[in-house]
Amino acid sequence: MPNLRHKNRRLTLASLVLLTAGLWLGQWHVRGRLSSPTTALVLGGDAKREEFAAQFATEHPDLDVWISSGANPEYSTWVFQESQVSLERLHLDYRAVDTVTNFTTLVDDFERLGIKSVYLITSDYHMRRANTIAAIVLGSRGIHYKPLPVASERPPEPWLRSLRDGGRSILWVFTGKTGSELAQLSSRLPTLP
Repeated sequence: MPNLRHKNRRLTLASLVLLTAGLWLGQWHVRGRLSSPTTALVLGGDAKREEFAAQFATEHPDLDVWISSGANPEYSTWVFQESQVSLERLHLDYRAVDTVTNFTTLVDDFERLGIKSVYLITSDYHMRRANTIAAIVLGSRGIHYKPLPVASERPPEPWLRSLRDGGRSILWVFTGKTGSELAQLSSRLPTLP
């Protein structure tokens, strides 16, 4: 009987941990839905995202726009000028080398500036992976986000990319490293004949 009692305690403890985590995530999610973003985060990779963001910024005149590793600065500036969005609201950042680093290079800046909620702008096919990373990286700093997908003709990315980058995001939360350093290192290694 002591073995069964021990198993029941473990099960009860595991249930309480899961319930507590679920309640915390639920309230965090609800608060995020109720908060009004002050910033838009645009993930680079497609000029249509920047065009969408410029149009969105004209409809939301108090919104700052951060573009992470987007088009060249001349094009980005031109798009926002054409939409008559003040360039004081535009922040261009080119530190990111991939989707995970789109978030990890900016999250500390957002936290330092007191940004608590952002619109997340990326292509619809890319949104699942971006949501996964945002939940982990932005969530680790208590920053909420609202996805704004940009329509495309492409099918959604495979789940495996979301799982891989979710794992890289968790690695970053605990170590400050995303694993992109390994990919860059391996691309510089000589190939064997």
